[in-house]
Amino acid sequence: MAVYTVHARIARGDAVPREPEQFVFVRDGFHLWAMVFGPLWLVWHRLWWATLGYIVAMGALDVALAALGIGPGAIMLVMALLALLMGFEATTLRRWTLSRGRWRQVGMVAASDPETAERRFFARWAGRRDLETDPRSIDRGAPPPQRPAEPTVLGLFPDPGLSR
Repeated sequence: MAVYTVHARIARGDAVPREPEQFVFVRDGFHLWAMVFGPLWLVWHRLWWATLGYIVAMGALDVALAALGIGPGAIMLVMALLALLMGFEATTLRRWTLSRGRWRQVGMVAASDPETAERRFFARWAGRRDLETDPRSIDRGAPPPQRPAEPTVLGLFPDPGLSR
């Protein structure tokens, strides 16, 4: 089951997002297509700064390794490892790009596919009145409930204080 983070564009002066149709669900985890087609995946998701950084970093690394006299097999291995890293960090780059704009993470949801994630999130969202006073987020910081004090007996003796 995948975990999705939910991002919403916040208008100036608003505390709560107004247009749920424009929410973005970002799946956490490894992205095979980001590993195989790194720059194309970044362009597809409109991650312009990340695309530029990826191309510059890969080009500079290729030139630096060739200047150091590293063989083509080792350079290919380094590039493959960086592509693997891209597959793992693709969603982090997407979240970073969203946070640079006026996007705010408004929730998380676990689901097997994007449609189920949307249904679960919006079912919970419909019951919410305000993001700032959500009781579920307030209750998370409370200490765990305490049981009433009862004598606890460990071992073979059911009643404390009795002789053998």
